[in-house]
Formats: sequence, C-alpha cells, structure tokens
Amino acid sequence: MFTWALIALLAGSLVYCVLILVAARSYLRQSSSNLHQPSSHLHQPSSNLHQPSSHLHQPSSHLHQPSSHLHQPTSHLHQPSSNLHQPTGDVGPTPWSAGDPLVAPKQPISVLKPLSGADEGLEANLQSFFDQNHPDFELLFAVRTNADAAIPVVQRLQKAHPQVPSRLIVTGEPSYPNAKVFSLDRMFAEARHDLLVMSDSDIRVKPDFLAAIASEFKDPHIALATCPYRAVAGHSLWSILEAEGMNTEFLAGLLVARWIEGVKFAVGPTIAARKSALQAIGGFSKLKDYLAEDYVMGRDAAQAGFGVILSRNTVEHRIGSESLAANAAHRLRWARSTRRSRPAGYLGLLFTYPLTISLALTAVDYHWWPSLIVASLFRIAAAWATSVRVLKVQPHWLLLPIQDLLSFAFWVAGFFGNTIVWRGRRYYLYPDGRFELRA
Repeated sequence: MFTWALIALLAGSLVYCVLILVAARSYLRQSSSNLHQPSSHLHQPSSNLHQPSSHLHQPSSHLHQPSSHLHQPTSHLHQPSSNLHQPTGDVGPTPWSAGDPLVAPKQPISVLKPLSGADEGLEANLQSFFDQNHPDFELLFAVRTNADAAIPVVQRLQKAHPQVPSRLIVTGEPSYPNAKVFSLDRMFAEARHDLLVMSDSDIRVKPDFLAAIASEFKDPHIALATCPYRAVAGHSLWSILEAEGMNTEFLAGLLVARWIEGVKFAVGPTIAARKSALQAIGGFSKLKDYLAEDYVMGRDAAQAGFGVILSRNTVEHRIGSESLAANAAHRLRWARSTRRSRPAGYLGLLFTYPLTISLALTAVDYHWWPSLIVASLFRIAAAWATSVRVLKVQPHWLLLPIQDLLSFAFWVAGFFGNTIVWRGRRYYLYPDGRFELRA
C-alpha cells in the first residue's frame, strides 16, 4: 500500500513538472499577446483610472500629515521631464516599446525602501534605484533609529545624487507587530505619487526598471503587480543552495498558480501598487498583524476586484552569504508562515519534490530505481523552464538534488512549531497567519 501511495505521489509530481513547462510558456507569451497591446480604454481621463471603488480617491485623514523631522524634498521634485521617457537597457523581456507613444512610461513613482542595518551589498542595491532613468520618481527610505547602520549609506548616495528626490525617515520603534509594515505605512503617508514600488533592501534593479513598471500600469485595470526575482547567491554553500531553490522551485509555484487560477496573491520583496487601491482595501493598518503581509495584500486586492498581475519585470534578490544557522532560521520562518497563509497550498508542495519521492520509492522497492532517472529528467526540464527560460540563469545542476532534499526537510519541519525568529526577535504565529512579539 505504501509503495502505491508513493507511486501516486510521484505521478502527481511529474504532472506538476509538466504544468510548470506550460505555465512558464504562458507567462513568457503574455508580453507579446497583451502587454504590447495597449488597452482600448488607456486614454480615459485620470478621474476614473482607479475604479472600481467609488471611494477610492478618498485618502484617510491622517495620511498626509508629514512628520516634522523629515528632510525637506529637493526643489526640483515637481519639474516635469516630458522629453525623458525613452528608457534604455533591459529588464528581463521588456514589456513595452519605447518608440510607441501609447505605452511610453510617464507615470510618476514613489519608491518605498524599508531598511534595517547595513546588509551585504546594501550600497550597490540602493545605488541601482538612484540610477533609474525614469523621468519622475522619488525615493523614500525608512529606518527605526538614528543609530541605524543604513543611514550613512543612504546619506552618501543622497550626496552623490542630489538630482534625485529622496528622503530619509526615522520611524521610531514600531507600534505594529510587523516592523516592516510599520515602516511602509510611514513612507506611504509621505509618498507624493499614486504609483508605489515597495522594495526590500536586498533588491537590485536595472536602470529602466521603474520605466518598465510605469508601462505596465498604463493599463488602468492593473492595481498591483508582483515582480518575480532572480536570486543571486553569496559565497556560502547555504546561500547558493537557497538561490537554486528560489530560482527553480519558488518561481515555479507562482507561475503554476497564475496559470491555473490567475494571480490572487502578491509576493515581496518587490511589489508595485496604486496608493489609491491600497487605501481602498484598508491600507497598511489592515496588514500590520500578518507576517506574510505581501500575500494578504495581493489576496485582498484581488478579492476587491482590482487587477493583480505577475509582472514581466524581474529584479535581482541579493540574498548574501549566510551561515547554516541563519539560513535555516530564514527557511523555517518562510515555511511556518506559508503553512498558515495558505494551508492547502502548503500541503500541495509535496508534489514539488519528484526527486525526493522517487528516492523514497526506490528505497522502499529497489525495482523502481528507473523512477530516479524519470524524475531527474522531469525535474531538469522544469528547472530549465523557470531558471533558464524565465530568469535567464543557469542552475547549478549538480546541486539540485541536494537542494531538493534540504527543501523537503524544511517543508516537513514547517508542520511543527509556532514560533519564528526575525531580525533577532521571537514571534508567535497564530493559525490565521497573524503573529505577535514574544521576546
């Protein structure tokens, strides 16, 4: 009986690999099928761009009360740059043509960057946002205290790029369980533009990233976009293994979910959204108690009828060099959080491990050793579709079996325990995905 159960699981995992191939193809084709095609209602006046909610443009009364200690914005913040909309470079498969006036990006953007400490590669990551060739954008940075190690990094970049409007906000100790959401909420209140890009400190982008995002949001139906990320490992083995998982497993799940049921989620570390849409679903105060606030944000936006997409613009997620202990804590936090955010989906992750299942089947009955070859071929094909075709990254093929076994172990561990450690603090997770500080 156990053997037949493993055979059924293996068959399901092979079907999942096929679904990855189909979903990746669908995702790659979307740019030519609709992103190059301007929406028929693209030129409707701005007064109705952000429907469906009738109260969408009524901001909360507290949102525009600036803090007295904020840096004064640079004097040229509102100078138009209508002749600067011809971006260069490439952000993955660029979804717009710079020569087409219907899709040339013009929307102003506020970039929100919550920071905590001077992580590995922070200056280069932030530099990539100062280097954007979009004609109208501002950068907002938030730290918790005046002693944060990220402050000198931001100030050096501000001094080197005085032409880029930027502000640094010291938030004080967070009053929300989710400190990142607290920082985002403070920056949200100070952001001058409706189109927001919320991006973690370990993200690096190409110079035309913001221009490409603005192009996607030319469609007034789109209210939120999640940016797929290409994991770039540090020097440690654990970092390299995790990057393999992100590039071949995690993205595969997003693509399959998009193909089967549409995009009803959002995934940090980089999300673009309309400020008005976030206000309509309750703002960040509604997200403050959730660990996976990004998922809840996308879910609520989709349920409210807003357009939620998986962006065609990829970013680089610089995960740095972590020790085994730090990497294990990070993976376990993600596993326990995902189990509570999407219980059924988490259980279904079992089908994402064809190599592990075939290894177990062979251990139970050695006559099934050919299943290892079949599972390997399907796993390679699925990894090629996501990592090579979508992200343009060559996997470390020989490390895939090790990563799969390690990932499976953390998936099992995710079923146990109710606490996580995040930036040195211990939190308790509730079954509905909410959490609270315990120490």
